[in-house]
Amino acid sequence: MPHPAIARDKAAVITGAASGIGKAAASRLAGAGMRVYLLDLPGPALDAARAAVAEHASEPDHVVALPCDVSDEAEMRRAAQRVAAVSTAPSFLMNNAVTRVGGGIWNPSADWHRAVEVNLWGLINGVRCFVPSMIEAGARAHVVTVGSKQGITNPPGNTAYNVTKAAVKAYTEGLQHDLRNTPGCRVSAHLLIPGWTTTGDREHKPGAWLPEQVVDHMLTGLEAGDFYILCPDNETTTEMDRKRILWAAGDITENRSPLSRWDPAYKDAFDAFEP
Repeated sequence: MPHPAIARDKAAVITGAASGIGKAAASRLAGAGMRVYLLDLPGPALDAARAAVAEHASEPDHVVALPCDVSDEAEMRRAAQRVAAVSTAPSFLMNNAVTRVGGGIWNPSADWHRAVEVNLWGLINGVRCFVPSMIEAGARAHVVTVGSKQGITNPPGNTAYNVTKAAVKAYTEGLQHDLRNTPGCRVSAHLLIPGWTTTGDREHKPGAWLPEQVVDHMLTGLEAGDFYILCPDNETTTEMDRKRILWAAGDITENRSPLSRWDPAYKDAFDAFEP
């Protein structure tokens, strides 16, 4: 890992680190000698993740679990203060925490609020609590936001999730613009867009990637300086993703209802589509 932001004794902060992509990223960075801070809800899952990640570290005490609800700004600020008390400013911040609570248009308002609080406000809190010190440090650093293809192509099923992930994309684009135009700033933002990935306790399917594959792809994208780090999987190629994204944009340019993408005739039309 030759990138200067990912190096021994530098600090990494990862939200949603108790499982999935967050846990896999924490393990990889701990193996690179970084001080890794795992932020997630308190409980056995976070404790187990901390122990598993520490196995990859040459100095296990450099892996620290910080129980935290990312939607609570006060809790996030306390976590940032704990990191600052023992480490330099993070050189790597991964805003990965997510909930799929939310559902469709008529799901309870409480579900919608929780989706927005975690998926969007969790990101905003992460940026506001950690990034100012990263800018002030004047060193190369990354902010990685974990988005979703559903925030771009908007498939039916969980509209609340799609809405929050579309907002995450817009926020991260705006963040990178502001960072790039901040004098002396050496922090860059990146939008990681995973494909079908086996996370949590789900059974692994042949078409899905493992979280470790997503992390490998992320690190390659960071080294290349990519802003959009779009992941394929074992079922969907990058070219297929490109066609789907352009097809979705075509709903606007061709003034057609997005529902047409999910009509029975969609597959034949999509297969014949040439961007």
